[in-house]
Amino acid sequence: MGNEESYPPEICSHFDNEEIKRLGRSFRKLDLDKSGTLSVDEFLALPELQQNPLLGRVIDIFDTDGNGEVDFKEFIVGASHFSVRGDEEQKLKFAFMIYDIDKDGYISNGELFQVLKMMVGDNLREPQLQQLVDKTILLLDRDGDGKISFEEFSAVVRQLEIHKKLVLAL
Repeated sequence: MGNEESYPPEICSHFDNEEIKRLGRSFRKLDLDKSGTLSVDEFLALPELQQNPLLGRVIDIFDTDGNGEVDFKEFIVGASHFSVRGDEEQKLKFAFMIYDIDKDGYISNGELFQVLKMMVGDNLREPQLQQLVDKTILLLDRDGDGKISFEEFSAVVRQLEIHKKLVLAL
């Protein structure tokens, strides 16, 4: 994993040395097999994450190299999205990435359906969920291209101030 203090400032810009050390301890505690990386199962060892329907999406976003595991650098960068010192734009981009499954810079009807399905489970029938998705796309899609861009997403989410709730207590 490396020494927590050896990471360049641009990786850890939202954390001071004490926070990096705490994140290092948390990482090592989660790394049950001592492999230096975290798997989905290791994240699921945290009771507070077991019930989070979006955990898989969050891990996908943390896992920037796409190898299915989160190393310490990816963990720090991912956690920085939740720092109280993180900027609004970064938090909005993280929230957008939850929905932008194929990473093409847009939220399609299908992607919105998939993520909302993860969130609501069986609480809505698929036709009802599809109606909700269709209405959401119609409301947010200002340029009429049938999908939601980051700009369209941000315009609405900024008003809700969701980025202020994306904070990690260290």
